[in-house]
Amino acid sequence: MKQSLILLHGLFGGLSNWEGVVAHFGPHYDIRIPPLPIYDQHKCDNLEYLVDFLETYIIAEQLEQVILIGNSLGGHVAILYTHRHPEKVAKLVLTGSSGLYENTSMGSYPKRGNYAYIRERVAYTFYDPATATDALVDEVFHITTDNRKCFGIIRMAKSAQRNYVAHLLPDIQLPVLLIWGTDDKITPPEVAHDFKRYLPQSTLKMIPQCGHAPMMERPVEFNALLEIFIK
Repeated sequence: MKQSLILLHGLFGGLSNWEGVVAHFGPHYDIRIPPLPIYDQHKCDNLEYLVDFLETYIIAEQLEQVILIGNSLGGHVAILYTHRHPEKVAKLVLTGSSGLYENTSMGSYPKRGNYAYIRERVAYTFYDPATATDALVDEVFHITTDNRKCFGIIRMAKSAQRNYVAHLLPDIQLPVLLIWGTDDKITPPEVAHDFKRYLPQSTLKMIPQCGHAPMMERPVEFNALLEIFIK
């Protein structure tokens, strides 16, 4: 039976963010990329809604001892789930995770219909602006021009900013790998060092010339670090 890897995307992310990981690990692992219901209308706390979604998903799929891998908001969800259900998680991988500090440079309300601005903000995510491909910019642009999705993003971002996890991290007593870009402007390197300080069994690996999404910008280095950890 293959080990299950659950990949959790960020606020503006999607399944395509994990293409490099899927290509590398797909033949030997059970890869799961549940699309987080960020745009759903609901009455409970937005971030808790995502944690509940992940809980329901893992139960429905009858998964045990999963490896959770989360980028940005996805890392935040992974932390909260792991704290709630440590018996279900074998290992945890965080990359550019929110939960301690996040530079919300997109602003409280994205400039809708301004393609040049969206391209600039997407490029800001990476060390190399060329990583912000037309397809990626188009994907984010379409989100910001959709009323329902745009308000969903704002609600979720505010929920994440309110949810500070420092007091939970010392309780997470399983192996954690932190993979961070040295040039992450959204969750800067000092955030990674804070995560390492709070998490008892954590290892921090920094990737040079890399921004907020190492699995996209430096897939070879990211996969090499991940492979050593999960084996």
